[in-house]
Amino acid sequence: MNTLTTTNFNFPNQKNVYRGKVREVYNINDELLVMIATDRLSAFDVVMPKGIPYKGQILNQIATKFMELTQDIVPNWLLATPDPNVAIGYLCEPFKVEMVIRGYLSGHAAREYSLGKRIICGVVMQEGLKENDKFEMPIITPTTKADNGSHDEDISREAILENRIVSEEDYLVLEKYTRDLYQRGTEIAASRGLILVDTKYEFGKTKEGKIVLIDEIHTPDSSRYFYADGYQERQDNNEEQKQLSKEFVRRWLIENGFQGKDGQQIPDMSVDYIESVSERYVELYENILGEKFVKADIDSINERIENNVLNYLANS
Repeated sequence: MNTLTTTNFNFPNQKNVYRGKVREVYNINDELLVMIATDRLSAFDVVMPKGIPYKGQILNQIATKFMELTQDIVPNWLLATPDPNVAIGYLCEPFKVEMVIRGYLSGHAAREYSLGKRIICGVVMQEGLKENDKFEMPIITPTTKADNGSHDEDISREAILENRIVSEEDYLVLEKYTRDLYQRGTEIAASRGLILVDTKYEFGKTKEGKIVLIDEIHTPDSSRYFYADGYQERQDNNEEQKQLSKEFVRRWLIENGFQGKDGQQIPDMSVDYIESVSERYVELYENILGEKFVKADIDSINERIENNVLNYLANS
């Protein structure tokens, strides 16, 4: 199946292109950003060799939908979505931290906890928890925003302020927006029979100095979801949670000897496995948004995207 793994466009007034792990961002005249969600798959900060059909469309449409559902509480960068894989918005200066918020002891936090650590990013985790238990209160565990190919690193609020990565005035806004977004996301997830376990947000500043939400929000790549039905029963029985997130890819990689560490080889992903990952992403979309996923025409993805973006730019 056709997948979008790279783009090489030259739009009118294009200044430069930033190629992230899974997105490619075109700067238009230092005014707009054209963000293209590719079908690349990243895990443990490593891009896998093969793309996942429809993944970019799924992530872009989930993210833009949640931008719409949260714009009343947190302003965002988004202007338009002229193509299923494309979001266009204001150029912003990104903050050099990602705001991670966790309502449950899962993923990276659980792995740290299992090693006996009780402090993560300067935040104390209570004793007596087991994996996937709910925290008394959601905790914010920021990471540095790594360059492409590097690993994000845990960092504390205190270190962010001491090193002047973010001013205290701005950081207070980031914390408030993070908690507000997580609360809204939790409510929306609950209405779909899901639990928003943890997620991350990225913010930037517009030219006018306004702090806005940028990049993706509440997607299965940036968030972890559990099915609410049976959650407590599974916890009581020490069973794995049924979840909707990219964690299933991470688990498969770990089982096949890969965690992104030096010297490790990425396991081969068969056609059947890639199709199964694509089907899981469709399942994620339909459960998270509560609506049927409509597959875009992928016969000529690059041509479709180029035409749609050029049409938007010519008429905006």
